[in-house]
Amino acid sequence: MTLIIAHRGARSLAPENTLAAARKALEVGADLWETDVTVTSDGELILFHDDSLARTTNVRDRFPRRDPWHFTTFTLAEIRSLDAGSWFAKTDPFGRITSGLVTRKELSDYRYEKIPTLSEALRFTQNASFCVNLELKHLLPPMENFPLVERVLSAIDESVIDYERVVISSFNHKFLREVRTRNSSLAIQALIGHSEIQSLDWDDPEFETYNFSKNLIDEKQLLVMTEKGISVNIFTVNEEDKMMRFAKAGAAGLITDFSQRAVRLLR
Repeated sequence: MTLIIAHRGARSLAPENTLAAARKALEVGADLWETDVTVTSDGELILFHDDSLARTTNVRDRFPRRDPWHFTTFTLAEIRSLDAGSWFAKTDPFGRITSGLVTRKELSDYRYEKIPTLSEALRFTQNASFCVNLELKHLLPPMENFPLVERVLSAIDESVIDYERVVISSFNHKFLREVRTRNSSLAIQALIGHSEIQSLDWDDPEFETYNFSKNLIDEKQLLVMTEKGISVNIFTVNEEDKMMRFAKAGAAGLITDFSQRAVRLLR
């Protein structure tokens, strides 16, 4: 069965990388949710994707003189003061509000949604009997030497989440090697598709699971990988025809902004 992986949570139905998006992913039937892990200026782990806080929060209004608003230059307290939900209603990034798929109550509830800490995300995942893919992000100055892997693994242990509920992925394969050395019980997945990452050695893959950009793999290459015993997840698959094609070709999972669509097609 091809797993349905909610990209940054169910981000077409709720503000991305928030607990609201995680809850919505669970509600629509995704098998797990994917989110991005990074760090604040005071060394606290949070869920956030962009380098800048500007797109998905009201940071321009709260801190107008701190352009370009990189998250690594803000403390956790400052980041927690931001509204990470209202932008979703204002921009309707995937047109689901216009389509009537997001209720007025949901939009009201999304107002003032906070950027979660990693601990909050792990606690939610465990309590909901859900699963999560934690993508470890590249670190911006002045936090580029922060021990991200060590701190993430500590947070996982402190949260007492079941190891089988957690997957760790990254474009930075050094992070994955460190995870494998420090805690071999955790599943790791190597992301392929970033311009800074060398192309995969198809004859001698290093990891047991790869997450490929949909633009860098086709059904034939997917078959080659699966015949080698390598699991392959594909991102970011939003189109129905591609969901069906990759699933039929043996993809282990589809990372999608439209988990509700994938559930309808594949379940």
